Amino acid sequence: MAEARADRRLAAILAADVAGYSRLMGADEEGTLAALKAHRAALIDPAVAEHRGRIVKTTGDGALVEFASAVDAVRCAVAVQEGMAARNAAVAPDRRIEFRIGINVGDVILDAGDLYGDGVNVAARLEGIADPGGVLVSGTVYDQVKGKLPFAFEDLGAKEVKNIAEPVRVYRVAAVAVPERALALPDKPSIAVLPFQNMSGDPEQDYFCDGMVEDIITGLSRIRWLFVIARNSSFLYKGRAVDVKQVGRELGVRYVLEGSMRKAGNRVRITGQLIDATTSAHLWAERYDRPLDDIFALQDEITLAVVGAIEPSLRLAEIERVKRKRPENLGAYDLVLRALPSVVGVTAEVGTKALPLLERALELEPGYGLAHAFAGWVYMQRFTTEGNRAEDRDAAVRHAHAAIATGGDDATTLAIAGFYLGMVGGDDPAARDAFDRALALSPSNIFALGYGAIFLASRGEADRAIDWAERALRLSPFDPVINAPLNALAIAHFSRGGHEKAADAARRSIRANPRMPQSHWYLAASLVGLGRIAEAKQVAAELLAIQPGFRISTSGLDRIGFPADLVARYHDAFRAAGLPE
Repeated sequence: MAEARADRRLAAILAADVAGYSRLMGADEEGTLAALKAHRAALIDPAVAEHRGRIVKTTGDGALVEFASAVDAVRCAVAVQEGMAARNAAVAPDRRIEFRIGINVGDVILDAGDLYGDGVNVAARLEGIADPGGVLVSGTVYDQVKGKLPFAFEDLGAKEVKNIAEPVRVYRVAAVAVPERALALPDKPSIAVLPFQNMSGDPEQDYFCDGMVEDIITGLSRIRWLFVIARNSSFLYKGRAVDVKQVGRELGVRYVLEGSMRKAGNRVRITGQLIDATTSAHLWAERYDRPLDDIFALQDEITLAVVGAIEPSLRLAEIERVKRKRPENLGAYDLVLRALPSVVGVTAEVGTKALPLLERALELEPGYGLAHAFAGWVYMQRFTTEGNRAEDRDAAVRHAHAAIATGGDDATTLAIAGFYLGMVGGDDPAARDAFDRALALSPSNIFALGYGAIFLASRGEADRAIDWAERALRLSPFDPVINAPLNALAIAHFSRGGHEKAADAARRSIRANPRMPQSHWYLAASLVGLGRIAEAKQVAAELLAIQPGFRISTSGLDRIGFPADLVARYHDAFRAAGLPE
């Protein structure tokens, strides 16, 4: 009689159990069992079915699952552990159910639906040495899944395991460790910069990607109103396909920057996108195509461009977010954001709209440097457009000194305060020092470059002003502060007799903000310089509709430091355009 042959097959085996199960049961038997059943019904059974697995058996605290594919087994394990992390986020640490999972591929014996053999035993031994929330796989599993999954694997070496004759090569699935709780968002805007994907097929380019991301993190860290996740945390996601919402929860950030790099020949293409992790909304995206002549210079250029573009994008996103908050829930930071559109708009409405918000912010936080900076800005605008009152100038200077004293580590605060210290405070050395400090802190700061360009243009330093203004426009072409560099170009080119370029810059400034009086001043003067008097008079009429009280004698160009010869040229052009004395 022929001997019965065992039913054997090759299978991927997943073994799982609950870490600390006896302790959990001792503390609350009914609650633990109910929670375990809920996890199985809502997460584990659906994950096994989705990944084409078969639950061979369950015990009180564990399960044995068979898969035809090692890839499916690992995918299922990671899905279960990530799902459990999310389900545990609001549970006290001593009450959490956390699984340990081991996976092996091997020959198994099937008997009455159950599985036996070393293929099962190795999986069980790996589960026994796994960390709570972790997944360990054998070398045979790793050999089958490497290069096929978006997960990193950490080689733990050969391990001696109980009742297995030969040491087992063990790998840990390097899924990102989830914090004990989903982290609360900080009070200020927060961002994580993920490692950029190297899509060039050349592992040698990894150092370029990583170095660029590190530089971007450093650049963003210089923006004091931003909370930036450190490199060591964000680089844990390297080599993984991630969900930005999950990244936001795990790192406690509202915004995530991700990107990729592809090299072809002597050129490189770098893409980046900024995402709101709470909604998955895309806030900014850009592509950079550059020759790969000097890799370090290219790295610096891209870093500066990305940081310069992200800052205004984040500022706009934060303004829109704060608009949706209830007034009674506004803090000092929220109040400044609500004031900002009126402040940078530079219209006659800045005093009535922005100043009350800024004053409330300073009541809540008297040492808030940026609130002082913008409050002083409002008083400067009042001084230059509403009658040159000494009390407005004195208030602007007082707020400038307070801003620098309390916000000297913030580039935007320094730049704004320095601007009107020079323009209405008559303290050019303090203004230059503030701009230099601001750009040392953040070389791509749009306020420092834009308003610094106006300051330089108004001091007759046309070449330097044009350089700063063009850098600002190149770094941040869609920022609401765009009027500053454009008006700086208008002044600088007018001072050199380049009336066509001056008129073009002033027109662009008006398109960006049609109600900005100063842009109309500069356009009318440039059109006169071109001999187009009728057009200049039309612009002058538009100016008087915006600023009915404008008079040449009170325009204030002489009182904000313009050289006497430049003031005389502007006044002559204003008269030719028909503006009132």
